[in-house]
Amino acid sequence: MKIIVLAGGKSNEREVSMTSGSKIANALIAKGHKVLLVDLLTGMPEHSNFDSAYKEYKTENYQYNVSETVPNFDKYSDIEIGKNVLEICGSAGITFFALHGGIGENGKLQAIFDVYNIKYTGSGYQSSLLAMDKLISKELMRFHGIPTANWTVISDLEEMEEVCLPAVVKPTDSGSSIGISIVEDHDSLQQAVKEALKYSGSSKILVEDKIVGREFSVGVLGKQVLPAIELIPKAGFYDYQNKYQIGRTEEIVPANIDVYLAGQMKDLALRIHQVLGLSVCSRSDFLIDENNNIYLIEVNSLPGMTPTSLLPQEAAAVGIDFEDLCERVVSESLLKYE
Repeated sequence: MKIIVLAGGKSNEREVSMTSGSKIANALIAKGHKVLLVDLLTGMPEHSNFDSAYKEYKTENYQYNVSETVPNFDKYSDIEIGKNVLEICGSAGITFFALHGGIGENGKLQAIFDVYNIKYTGSGYQSSLLAMDKLISKELMRFHGIPTANWTVISDLEEMEEVCLPAVVKPTDSGSSIGISIVEDHDSLQQAVKEALKYSGSSKILVEDKIVGREFSVGVLGKQVLPAIELIPKAGFYDYQNKYQIGRTEEIVPANIDVYLAGQMKDLALRIHQVLGLSVCSRSDFLIDENNNIYLIEVNSLPGMTPTSLLPQEAAAVGIDFEDLCERVVSESLLKYE
């Protein structure tokens, strides 16, 4: 099958996406597919269809590693979709979205592909939007009785006096823990809000009550709920560096946790997957406090596929290796178009 793996783009999570895309492309090549890794931002200026691009750019091994710094886009203008991206993707059998953040995860690109009748992996535009917007998804959690940390929304620095501390400050529409700070006092709150605003696509900042406890994640693949994985950073919290730099976090799967609690998290992961209307795959993040209260923190509609990412580790724990996982994502996605 002719498959475009679409990665990169103009997103703070660009490097995570390029790393995911490289691994996915290599896995699908190993499965016998004709594969091209395409950067959403730069595109392929000299080629407008899969076959001509494949002749020039065919490779058997893609390599990319996440650096410790968030990318800078000062040298780019308002470009969101590179030249010939839609044409090349439209001439392939399906496009594998290895995108994180930006238009690749907030539903905008999914909507564009729907308009052009281009097949792609993962959830549709509506559910992608709901999952990406942390405020909307938390409101839906609360409405459906799914436990989540209490929160306040700040849109003005003067509103900070209303915040209960300690707290977790984060953009409402960013992933990979970019722009997130844990604050213990009002002296550090203002700086945390300013940091979150740097990475937010809106003027609203989410301030959640700090939950002290163990951190877990649970993936959904098709109709299968994968085992919980526990995350134990060696220093600090599970931030951008601890997520993507090898050796920074201990990951235990299946998690060493009470069977009942593990089952509860799996039920909640499937429930929010269905509430948001997600399809193909998702990953939900949880905290469990010292009294065994479970809190669903957020949902990821396009889970990472880097060497340190969680969904592949959870899949491996039930005998699904990385190549088969990528193949499953393709086959589950094609079901949408039958």
